[in-house]
Amino acid sequence: MAYLLPDELRAMGFHKLGRNVQVSTRAVFYEPHLIELGDNVRIDDFCVISGRVRLGRNVLITVFCNVAGGQAGVSIDDFSGLAYGCHVFSQSEDFSGRHLNNSTLPRDLRLETKKPVHIDRHCNVGTHCVIVPGVTLAEGTAVYAQSLVTKSTQPWSIYFGVPARRIKGRRKDMLELEKHYLQQEEGSVETASSIQG
Repeated sequence: MAYLLPDELRAMGFHKLGRNVQVSTRAVFYEPHLIELGDNVRIDDFCVISGRVRLGRNVLITVFCNVAGGQAGVSIDDFSGLAYGCHVFSQSEDFSGRHLNNSTLPRDLRLETKKPVHIDRHCNVGTHCVIVPGVTLAEGTAVYAQSLVTKSTQPWSIYFGVPARRIKGRRKDMLELEKHYLQQEEGSVETASSIQG
């Protein structure tokens, strides 16, 4: 996988661009001036990121993912990630038949739901999951593959199904590992600064 060079990333005009960001040359961004990328973010091949999107530190978006922030926005907090082929939407059409559907048509003939999506820290979303407008994944949520998340979740829980339902709790060992990782990273940044200084 080839990644954009730092100068190429800066030239795209992101609202915020952190350190050590890796973005595939095959990823696509719409309205990058609305997009924030934190430190150590990685976005892989064939991803589409659009609208108001905020990615915290150490967020991984793997291949074939779609994060559609639209006007309401999608935020994905630190140490969270989307596995292959996930779709996260902050906007959705009304398919009841009372309105026309799709963005080629005038807005007054359509009815859209626009609600923010928030994926909290340490959330893992399995391959081919869909998250709909208005959902919050609470801290530590894990969603197993091919699930449809239509409601907000409880913290430190595992969900699965269509629609996704809580199946069991989740351990919090990763919080200690996070502390260890951040201490190591802080030490390496201080070492690099003293070498450069």
